[in-house]
Amino acid sequence: TVPPQVVPGADPSARQLCFAWGPAEVLVCETLFGRAGRSSSRCLSRSPSPSRFWGEGRPGAAARALTGSVTGTGEGAPSSSRVFVVRRDQDIYIQTLRKLFNESHGIFMGLQRSEEELAGKSRKAQLVQVSKTYRSVIRACMEDMHQAAVSTRDPALQGQYSTQVSILSAMELIWNLCEILFVEAAAAGPLLLRLLDWVRLHVCDVDSMVREVLSSESPSKHKLFWNVVDVFVLQGRMDEARHLLSKEASANPTSMNMYKILDDLMKKMPAPSLGNTQTLTELELKWQHWHEECQRYLQDGTFASNPHMESICKILLGDEDAILEKKELMTTWYHFLVTRLLYSHPTVKPLELRFYAQSSMDLFLGGDSSPEPLDMILMAAFEFEMHQVIKECSIVLSNWWFVAHLTDLLDHCKLLQSHNLYFGSNMREFLLLEYASGLFSHHSLWQLGVDYFDHCPEYGRVYLELHIERIPLSTEQKALKVLRICEQRQMHEQVRSICKIMAMKALRNNRLGSALSWSIRAKDAAFATLISDRFLKDYCERGCFSDLDLIDNLGPSMLLSDRLTFLGKYREFHRLYGEKRFPEAARLLLTLMTAHIAPCSFWMTLLTDALPLLEQKEVIFSAEQTYELMRCLEDLTAGNPDKQKFQDDDVETTKVEMLRLALARNLARVIVKEGTVEGS
Repeated sequence: TVPPQVVPGADPSARQLCFAWGPAEVLVCETLFGRAGRSSSRCLSRSPSPSRFWGEGRPGAAARALTGSVTGTGEGAPSSSRVFVVRRDQDIYIQTLRKLFNESHGIFMGLQRSEEELAGKSRKAQLVQVSKTYRSVIRACMEDMHQAAVSTRDPALQGQYSTQVSILSAMELIWNLCEILFVEAAAAGPLLLRLLDWVRLHVCDVDSMVREVLSSESPSKHKLFWNVVDVFVLQGRMDEARHLLSKEASANPTSMNMYKILDDLMKKMPAPSLGNTQTLTELELKWQHWHEECQRYLQDGTFASNPHMESICKILLGDEDAILEKKELMTTWYHFLVTRLLYSHPTVKPLELRFYAQSSMDLFLGGDSSPEPLDMILMAAFEFEMHQVIKECSIVLSNWWFVAHLTDLLDHCKLLQSHNLYFGSNMREFLLLEYASGLFSHHSLWQLGVDYFDHCPEYGRVYLELHIERIPLSTEQKALKVLRICEQRQMHEQVRSICKIMAMKALRNNRLGSALSWSIRAKDAAFATLISDRFLKDYCERGCFSDLDLIDNLGPSMLLSDRLTFLGKYREFHRLYGEKRFPEAARLLLTLMTAHIAPCSFWMTLLTDALPLLEQKEVIFSAEQTYELMRCLEDLTAGNPDKQKFQDDDVETTKVEMLRLALARNLARVIVKEGTVEGS
């Protein structure tokens, strides 16, 4: 065990911060009291943050702590304290996020396989579809998390789930914008339509207000009626706004004329189309004529008697002050940006977005508040600073999932090819390695991490080798799963290591068959010899073999070591004897004796096994074979280092005498038989 390290520069007279790395990349921290003679544990630590990649000093939201309790002892009274264990990626332990990790893994693998299948527009459409699939998984997890928050009665859990809903919502918001700007790379015209869809999808605060108004008996009389109309106009939902205004016209015939004019203006508003049926020049020309018509009606005072309709007309003209008056309905600066573009610059080009985005944020926030981290990420996206987006997300978000998968997608779009890191890898691989490393600290998600390492060509193999050795082999089934992964990737060193570990575990539990099986898979001759000796020892003590199926089916594996070969052949001798194939059994027994692969301590057992064959009615051993057995017996008795002890042992002496007698009788029978044959 590595002893805790004291933080450099700590004051020895005060509390000292110590730390030690535990298993599965867990940081264990404790503080010791200096001169008082007492020791207690306390935590003051943070987890490794995604920000370390960027050289930032601030920690990410990923720092989570699990707390326990220990008691310190010393010269003073015992002191109760706490140990904090800080994991590098705590989000992987949240059960409701399992769907995110599991389903996104399948999407990731499909993207790697399809890399070379399509090109040009087809490839681009495929990448957009992959991006949408990723977003659908995020949204599904967000809905599950929301349901969990609603159904739980635990306030702490409810707060945790609500926080995760907010994080997932922000992730989908950022991903969707990156999809529009980077993956799809929408051109001027369709770009605005995509941004409108983006705002409508993610600015949902007004949905409940819309439902409340529409479900009332008289929507036009509802106090929030005009707010709902304004929301529809601000989001470019003209058909819905016109439908509501028709209810107002029916309820107030005096405003019918104003309604018809406003309805006509909203109906005729030029808008970009996805079908490219008109050029940008044609769209700009139509929009200019329509804009002049709106201006004329406003200057004529057509809507002067109805402030609500007049305000809508000003919004149609792109009046920034009129739009900002609806600030509470838009809730965010990027909603303001899209509304501003819709009514002032509908043909905005992608590279012009940065100027409008910055000014829109400044106008919307004013001096009242400073931008939040989410605002800075979205701003970086509007400025087409992809690396800044990834950097800010790494700092702010609570895990590596988002940046790893987004970067991989952008890399497949050929947008990150020029960005290499100082230590030789690229950004995609770095983030995938970090994400996969986090997965390996989970008891089951580590299997997903294997595939991510496989698709990191530079360092993936090295990381996999290091991490797979840290997986706790708690069951044989899990060990087999890990082993299969290593064998598929020709990780021979790891295969041997796993097999040796499992063999030792089995041996400690006296499961000799399992231990032998693992040692054979490890191709560990020394360990196979050790276990074979244990089998032979057990046989001597019990008179029978355990795990017969394994020993009977060793096949070529028995050649791993001499002792294992002997074990397999000795078991074969017993099988032949049991089948009454005595001549074959006798030849095999003699071979085991003369080939010198049997341990010396087992020779007496082998010779004793020959006794029943020597006493058979039919002569089994030839004269030459009998002489060989006699020589083996004499070698055993003459070459035994404990000869005196051997002679003093009555049992052994009796065995030797019986063997000599049986051999002499067999030799006599053989001579008579062979002489008779020759004489005839």
